[in-house]
Amino acid sequence: MNNISEQVKLKIKEYSNEEYLAGYIKSEYLTADGNADIFLNVNNNDEIFDSKTIGNQLDIKKEIYEYIESKSSMLNSNIKLHLRIKSKELNQRDLEKIKHIINEHYAIELYKAQKEYKKYKSKLVNQIIAGIFFILCYAFIAFNFQSKFFIEIFGFLFSFSLWHAIETYLYKLTDIKFEREKITQKLLMAINLD
Repeated sequence: MNNISEQVKLKIKEYSNEEYLAGYIKSEYLTADGNADIFLNVNNNDEIFDSKTIGNQLDIKKEIYEYIESKSSMLNSNIKLHLRIKSKELNQRDLEKIKHIINEHYAIELYKAQKEYKKYKSKLVNQIIAGIFFILCYAFIAFNFQSKFFIEIFGFLFSFSLWHAIETYLYKLTDIKFEREKITQKLLMAINLD
C-alpha cells in the first residue's frame, strides 16, 4: 500500500508542474512564431456539419466545438490559435461556411458571457451600495441611540453585503473575465484547409 502511495506522489510531482505542461504545449501545439496549431481531420462534410441543421441555421457538430475547447483549454488566452482542417473533400466554399459558422458561434458565446458579466457587475455595485447604506445606519444608531439589537443587525447586514460583494468579485467576475478571454481567443482563431 505504501509503495503505491509513493508512486502516486511521484507521478503527481512529475506531471503536475508548470515545466511539464510548458514542454507538452511546446511540443504538441506551438509553432515557431508562438502561435498554436489545432489539427482537425475531416473525411467529408457529414463529419463536420450537423445533419439536423440547414440553410441559415446550418451549424457544425457539437463534437467539433468540444474538440476545439478541449485542445485550447490548456493554452493561455494570449496565444493565437490556428485551426488546421485536413480534408480531401472540403473545398474553399465549405471552408468559408465553416469560418462563418464558427465565428457566429463564438460571437454569440461572447455576447452571453458579456451579458452575464454585466449582470454580476451590477450585482457587485448594488452590494457595495447596500453595504455603505448599512454601515451608515450602523454608525447613526451607534452614535445616537446605542441600541445593541439594531447595532448588531446593521453590523451583520454590512458584513453580509461586503462578503457577497467580495465573493462576487473574486469568484464570479474573475471567472467570467477568464471565460471571455478564452471565447475571444477562439473568435480570433484563424481557420485554414491543409
